[in-house]
Amino acid sequence: MSEQRRLASVDLLRGAVMVLMAIDHVRVYAGVPPGGPEVAVFFTRWVTNFCAPVFVFLAGTSIFLAARATREQSRLLVTRGLWLVLLELTLIHLAWTFNPAHTTQQMAGVIWAIGWCMVLMALLVRLPLKVVGAIGIAIIAGHNLIPAPVGDSVSPLLSILYYGMARGPIDLGGGWSFSVLYSIVPWIGVMAAGFGFGRVLRFEPARRDRVCLALGLGAIAAFIVLRAFDLYGDPNSFRTGQGAVSSLLSFLQATKYPASLQFLLMTLGPAIALIPLLERARGALARAISVFGRVPFFYYLLHIPLIHALALVVSLIHGGVNPWLFDNHPMDPGPVPEGYRWSLPLLYLVFAIAVALLYWPCRWFADLKSRRRDWWLTYM
Repeated sequence: MSEQRRLASVDLLRGAVMVLMAIDHVRVYAGVPPGGPEVAVFFTRWVTNFCAPVFVFLAGTSIFLAARATREQSRLLVTRGLWLVLLELTLIHLAWTFNPAHTTQQMAGVIWAIGWCMVLMALLVRLPLKVVGAIGIAIIAGHNLIPAPVGDSVSPLLSILYYGMARGPIDLGGGWSFSVLYSIVPWIGVMAAGFGFGRVLRFEPARRDRVCLALGLGAIAAFIVLRAFDLYGDPNSFRTGQGAVSSLLSFLQATKYPASLQFLLMTLGPAIALIPLLERARGALARAISVFGRVPFFYYLLHIPLIHALALVVSLIHGGVNPWLFDNHPMDPGPVPEGYRWSLPLLYLVFAIAVALLYWPCRWFADLKSRRRDWWLTYM
């Protein structure tokens, strides 16, 4: 997004989800499970559910707001998308493992999905804006009509396109495997819908705020109705549990892999509804969070190795580096070593240290991007 066309709400919202993302990735290295019956652990994971949907949605919005010529935009989307895919499988993989020899267990994460979605957007941006937005909404709304996989009968291609971890890792033979955390569908729908949403952000402020509130609150209402009455949009039904707390946790446990309609309504609805408020946010905290939103990919590249390094420091303090931090990909960790799991206060302390350390390099890079127009900066 060009500096002249930046919107405060976009930078602030994107910065907020980048900060939340660090909670989840510290959680991974802390050996804390992704949810469960413990309320504090559940919400430690649940608040981070907003990260990927908002990140991908605003990536589509930024493509619209960049307002480049169609041919130039298509070329940039293809090259930048393939660049992201390459980084996911190389530099980002190394940042997760700190182990150059750990190559047999590859993971397709959110950067992989964004990369391929950008390649597909290179074709979609040639269509009328309303058509692109309609395609995005149709994918989001309709993809749960696809039947669930039966065992490992689904082809690797279909796993990459849609089923992802619902099918399980793809066995490449010779001890090699490929786990698709983020499949192409529904994320291309989220990016295309975000592209169409960019037009809303160009409305005059009063109209923009009305539309954002209507869309956001409407999505929240749709989630509540679909979830409460188990009508459609998630393979895992809401079940009342033994008590109000258990029922609430079940209600909020929408499916993320692949992201269901209910999951996307639950996460994108509040984010869109907050845009009118965020557009008016002022103060030091808002400015600091916006720094991360101005350089989200730079932040992403830095935060994983930093969090991994901080996990090593914690392990040293506790009596020596645990080989678990080098012997696996922590996003698919297998059994966490007995006695390794951190307390939640320690998790949040390391999270706060990581975000504080990331602020200064991100501020430097944001200032650099505002001053210079070097071609390579468009890839960061």
